[in-house]
Amino acid sequence: AERGKDIDFGFLGNRAGYDINQMLIQYSNDSTHARAALVGIMNTLLVAFLGCITATIIGVTAGILRLSKNWIIARLMSVYVEGFRNIPLLLWILIIFAVVTESTPQPRDFRGEDAEASMILFDSVAVTNRGIYIPSPEWGPNSGLLIGVFLISIVGIFVYRAMARRKQEATGAQSPVFLVGLALFFIPTLIAFFILGRPVTLNYPELGGFNFTGGTQVRNSLIALWVALSLYTGAFIAEIVRAGILAVDKGQTEASSALGMRPNRTMNLVVLPQALRVIIPPLISQYLNLTKNSSLAIAVGYMDARATLGGITISQTGRELEGMLLLGIFYLIV
Repeated sequence: AERGKDIDFGFLGNRAGYDINQMLIQYSNDSTHARAALVGIMNTLLVAFLGCITATIIGVTAGILRLSKNWIIARLMSVYVEGFRNIPLLLWILIIFAVVTESTPQPRDFRGEDAEASMILFDSVAVTNRGIYIPSPEWGPNSGLLIGVFLISIVGIFVYRAMARRKQEATGAQSPVFLVGLALFFIPTLIAFFILGRPVTLNYPELGGFNFTGGTQVRNSLIALWVALSLYTGAFIAEIVRAGILAVDKGQTEASSALGMRPNRTMNLVVLPQALRVIIPPLISQYLNLTKNSSLAIAVGYMDARATLGGITISQTGRELEGMLLLGIFYLIV
């Protein structure tokens, strides 16, 4: 108030006037600052969602392998964990971004009969120094019905798994859960796909001019941020998983071995379920850390909430208090 400023969020309805290179929803520089903030928030949630999934897979795998009786595998996992945990995340983001950018061909390398580079996966994917171009779906009039059939198939898989588990507990007989699950997933969806007249088609990327057109571009900034966050957070999750496994009494493993269970079955059915009570609380903290660490995306030009709402919007409107307040509320909610 002493400086003649008051708290006003009216700037969110003004024209943004800047472009965003990676977006999940429709946006142009004529959109409002509120729309730009929403695009940035969705970009943050995207990399956080992808990072949490891959970091969990990497962390669980590395945590189990670090306890392996194979000396080489255990030492390799130790090098990975200690290496990523003790080097700053920002440095990993920059290193991976540089490697991805410098080791991939330029779009012009795909041109001509004697091209230096070529598309992969039946000429549907192009890996360039500007990003990866992949086919994008185009939704037709009956695509909603197809999605409905797909969701019903997913529900059917879970219902069948529950029925098979109850049957095994009651009679001891095992059911072909995997094969039946594949059938429930593919058969109804494929039948609906052809009956509805192929409502979903793919738009493939094609080289036109100096760049690829069509499809969806996954920029190197997103790839570098995703990989760095996954590997970095996965190293911490690996230690959490290792500690959780060691917290389970060794008598459990010895008892399962006495019953003739194989080591992998012992880990899946005996050890890990008991270790979850130790693993889950710190695991959730790592998910939160990963989401907050995604604010380093601005270092490689990925337009997340920090870059849009907490960056360009603030510099254009001069509403730093309101912008940082909204940004803080977003991270607090997440």
